[in-house]
Amino acid sequence: MREDLERTIRERAYHLWVAEGCRDGESDRHWLAAEREVLAAFAATTAPPKQRSDRQAANADVATAARPPAKARRRAAS
Repeated sequence: MREDLERTIRERAYHLWVAEGCRDGESDRHWLAAEREVLAAFAATTAPPKQRSDRQAANADVATAARPPAKARRRAAS
């Protein structure tokens, strides 16, 4: 995956360089612009992480609050 991403950025940077007249000395600027474009496109196509519903979050908070502290659990297990 990393190699594919790097290849895509390299190709886009090359196209930016050609579009600007093949001037030397601006490779860093072309690379960073290409990297921004490629990563933004990747982020737009990637699904955001699934978020818990309010009800699931509330249930998790109640379950956590109902558990005794770890130290007490260890003493009870001994």
